[in-house]
Amino acid sequence: MSANASKRVGVVGLPEGWSTMRLQQALTQRGATAPIIDPRRLELDLERGVVRHLGQNLAEMDGLALKKLGASYSPHLLDRLEMLRFLAEGGLPIFSAPARVGPMIDRLGCTLLLRQNDIPMPPTVVTEDQDVALEALERLGPCVLKPLYTSKARGMIVLEPGNGCAAALAAFREQGHRFFYLQQMVRPGGRDLGLVFLGGQYLASYARAARFEPVHGRPQPGGGKYLACDPGPEVIALAARAQAPFGLDFTCVDVAETADGPVVFEVSAFGGFRGLLESQGVDAAGLYADYILEKLRS
Repeated sequence: MSANASKRVGVVGLPEGWSTMRLQQALTQRGATAPIIDPRRLELDLERGVVRHLGQNLAEMDGLALKKLGASYSPHLLDRLEMLRFLAEGGLPIFSAPARVGPMIDRLGCTLLLRQNDIPMPPTVVTEDQDVALEALERLGPCVLKPLYTSKARGMIVLEPGNGCAAALAAFREQGHRFFYLQQMVRPGGRDLGLVFLGGQYLASYARAARFEPVHGRPQPGGGKYLACDPGPEVIALAARAQAPFGLDFTCVDVAETADGPVVFEVSAFGGFRGLLESQGVDAAGLYADYILEKLRS
């Protein structure tokens, strides 16, 4: 009998999600029992000190693999994460640890941790004041206006200084965004890079076609085609430094190569599976499943 046959590893994610199902399949192919744990259906019962999913006490699992907290980023994800943190603090192994994932949900928290560790990033201004945001645009030139809670470029807008910026900022606020997060536009030669790390060790990379074209005040489609790439040692070393403070079991670092050297956009707790598979044929889900099961056996 496989050493994994008795392992019960819940995959926290959306039942309809590609990456969630990919990780579930990888775990079951290795002999583990791997039910999908829908984070929208968690129940925290503080009187009894348990977290349940569809009536099951999750503390009875051998561990959880945290793949997705929701269909899109929002402050609500932090509350779901708190329920999982309750389990982790009770001793349940969770990959990655909820306390480590927290700073990744809010773009500002991620940015501050990167800057506090001297990671080079594009010049960035964050403010609630629209006048300050307009002044920053004049000083920085073309910028990407980013929601604090988003992924894959969803909701991001490219702005160039000039007439119309005030209206674009006002419209952004009317969508419910309190903060203006403005990051200077960089032109990475048509692509940016995703460098994936497993257990803090570099795994592989992919390139993504440019997510933005500088169209004034208009949202651009997120994502892009995934391409094979082989970044140089300088880029890999930078990405390794960027992911280290977060201490995640699986992470992807977004890097752009510019004329002034590589810069980091963000570190993600959830991405990387599809990019590596489509660009390099690397089964990141399988490698992550091996990693999780090895940790649970040790």
